[in-house]
Amino acid sequence: MKTIDELIDGGIEGKRVFVRADLNVPLEGSTITDDGRIRAVAPTIAKLAAAGAKVIVASHLGRPKGAPDPKFSLAPAATRLGEILGKNVSFATDTVGDSAKATVAALANGEVTLLENLRFNAGETSKDDAERGAFADELASLADLYVGDGFGAVHRKHASVFDLPKRLPHAAGDLIATEVGVLKKLTAEVQRPYVVVLGGAKVSDKLGVIDNLLKKADRILIGGGMSYTFLAAKGHEVGISLLQEDQKGKCLEYLAEAEKRGVEFVLPVDVLVSADFPDLKTKAPANPEVVATDAMPADKEGLDIGPKTRELYAAKLADAGTVFWNGPMGVFEHPDYANGTKAVAQALLDSDGFTVVGGGDSAAAVRILGFDENAFGHISTGGGASLEYLEGKTLPGLAALED
Repeated sequence: MKTIDELIDGGIEGKRVFVRADLNVPLEGSTITDDGRIRAVAPTIAKLAAAGAKVIVASHLGRPKGAPDPKFSLAPAATRLGEILGKNVSFATDTVGDSAKATVAALANGEVTLLENLRFNAGETSKDDAERGAFADELASLADLYVGDGFGAVHRKHASVFDLPKRLPHAAGDLIATEVGVLKKLTAEVQRPYVVVLGGAKVSDKLGVIDNLLKKADRILIGGGMSYTFLAAKGHEVGISLLQEDQKGKCLEYLAEAEKRGVEFVLPVDVLVSADFPDLKTKAPANPEVVATDAMPADKEGLDIGPKTRELYAAKLADAGTVFWNGPMGVFEHPDYANGTKAVAQALLDSDGFTVVGGGDSAAAVRILGFDENAFGHISTGGGASLEYLEGKTLPGLAALED
């Protein structure tokens, strides 16, 4: 992939550079609750602006239905990006309409604008090549060069990710270059022991990555909602916990394959349970009960790993040469169920190995729970993209940049 340094060396002063970023940040009303993705791409935008480019930033946010929806507007992201860059970021109220054309035309060298949510146009996510291509043509008319730096979207075959770079001279931004470099360390240049920690709600979301990492990892530690399907597969009562009944057979296959390959496959030995899901708004005390995983009550739900499991997982991470962590250990948004996720994060900080927090809820948890982001080896901006890369899949956005 061509780098933006190579692009800059070729001269970009006065050129209109389209930057596909990932500004898909969580919002409460118009308030951004986690600006990590904006901060991650800001250095690329600043570098291009400093080289005299007219920078056009574009992103998606949420899942609007191919039409404008005020609750998914990127206007708050424009304001926050301007604060981070220390300069005004103008905002176009559409993607390829009159506002976008006028805003881009008004850019002076070194200035930055942000287009409205790309998914307000149905062509962005269309499965029809012609419809997607037509939208990419309109986007291409706004720019002279393309920089792909939205790592969190590179696994999507979307117009701005896959089709647009085929229409303009293109390069990979610094964030994507960093993300790909890190993922290579998790696949081709692994320091051992290689420990993978997987959490989150559903086993089905992690099937591909488990399948591939069983061939590479030395240990796999399971937590979060997905752990209850594994426990149920082994014959344990899991009460009213999250359960994917149709995945129990696959879980048994993975456990057998791990034993065959000599991979440690570690499940929780105790959990925090309650009859009621906690109130995440008021954070009212939940008073959970700690039980062994072979003694879960039939009328209660597992909501976090227990203290013995926290100690066990910390011990399994202590000597790691490489750690990849994707998915929280419990309902970390509530203080009574945050200790499992905290324990994993702290174990990564205590490790002398190369530690990667694999985006998504794990990255959000690290920030929400107050950990120093810079203390980890790398915090990814793309949970889904990271997982698909580790599955061995070809990611459309990366393939488009390699052409």
